[in-house]
Amino acid sequence: MKNFGAFVKDELSGWKPWEIIWITISTLTILSLSIYTNESLTGIIMAITGVICVVLTGKGKISSYAFGMVNTVLYAYVAYGAKYYGDVMLNLLYYAPMNVIGWVMWNKHISVETKEVEKKRLKGSGVISVFIGSAIGIFLYGLILKRMGGSLPFVDSTTTVLSVVAQILCVKRYMEQWVLWIVIDIVSVYMWAMAFVNGGESIATLIMWSIYLLNAVFMFAKWYRESRRNENNV
Repeated sequence: MKNFGAFVKDELSGWKPWEIIWITISTLTILSLSIYTNESLTGIIMAITGVICVVLTGKGKISSYAFGMVNTVLYAYVAYGAKYYGDVMLNLLYYAPMNVIGWVMWNKHISVETKEVEKKRLKGSGVISVFIGSAIGIFLYGLILKRMGGSLPFVDSTTTVLSVVAQILCVKRYMEQWVLWIVIDIVSVYMWAMAFVNGGESIATLIMWSIYLLNAVFMFAKWYRESRRNENNV
């Protein structure tokens, strides 16, 4: 394992102007709006670390998992208050350990040239398996959440199941994760918009998911382009 100074240098290297602008704008946006709406300190930190995490993931920087761990714990706390029990279990029982696993696995596949993780794509049969497995999982888990009395059980189930699958694809460095993240982010924006309309103090969370959605669209294009280039170089 390289020393801390070398690690920080690698994480700060290779950034394109648009990527620097994007992480700056997204971070300042979530910070300023959260402060303006008197969001709690927990909500502000959760939103900021989440935004930084997804941008770093899209960039292919391993430090995304450090920010992701902080976001995971705080998001579970906020989701519990909104009675989104699927998200609570997802973050504490799945994302937390997957942050550790992701760090270890990505560390083995960092490009010497770009200092980013090497990206790849699924084959046709893999795409079909992901689609069918996700659909079955959403239905079954939705039934469980409905029995638990959770808010919007099948919507909650969709974000939970697809997040599990997307995180696996992320850890394994597959481009297709971003297709799932786009779907997850659209559904999550709806969930937290409903929570806010119904009187919840979750504006920072809503803004965070909106930024996640924009980021997923940007990073899908980036990973698609780079995964194709990696295939051609094999």
